[in-house]
Order: sequence, then C-alpha cells, then structure tokens
Amino acid sequence: MNIENTKAQMRKGVLEFCILSVLKEKDAYTSEILETLKNAKLLVVEGTIYPLLTRLKNDELLTYRWEESTSGPPRKYYGLTETGQIFLNELNGTWTELSNAVNLITNQNKES
Repeated sequence: MNIENTKAQMRKGVLEFCILSVLKEKDAYTSEILETLKNAKLLVVEGTIYPLLTRLKNDELLTYRWEESTSGPPRKYYGLTETGQIFLNELNGTWTELSNAVNLITNQNKES
C-alpha cells in the first residue's frame, strides 16, 4: 500500500472545505488562498486549485471579480456566495461530527 497516495486522498477530501473556509472572512485571489493553505501545512499546487475554484464557481458556491493590481495584471478575487455560505455551514457541522467520530475511534484504540 502506498502511504503517500492515501495521505494525498485525505488532503483532497478536505480541500474544498478549507478553500471555502479561507474565503468566509474576505475575498481573496488564488495566490492568497494558496499561501493560507501553505501556512497551515496543507500544500496544494496551482494545477489542483484552479480546476477546483472553477468547479466551485460553476456550482454557484463562489463568485469572482477582477481587480486592478499595482504590481502586474488584474487579479481575480474569489468570494463566497450566499449559497456558498450555507454550504460551508453544512460542511462545518459535518466536519465536527466526522472529526469527533474519528477522534473517538482513534483515541479509543490508543487506550486499548
């Protein structure tokens, strides 16, 4: 069994939730989103994030706007839609339940 593949699948499973969470406070452009994820030790490459942002936009969870930049071309800023905020709230509840269940099981196994 390839542990790196399993770890990558686990990260992929929470990436959408993390991106929506990054955008709940303020709009951000892709580099800012990547930097926030990197600072949290969730390394994501641009080739992964762009298709995901497009899918989230197409699912009407995100919107975007172009903003002029003082240091180059205009930047595309992403933000949560109202539907995206509702979706994120649901994911928060699911994450709490899932996290509690996993912690219960993994801590239970440590005590055995």
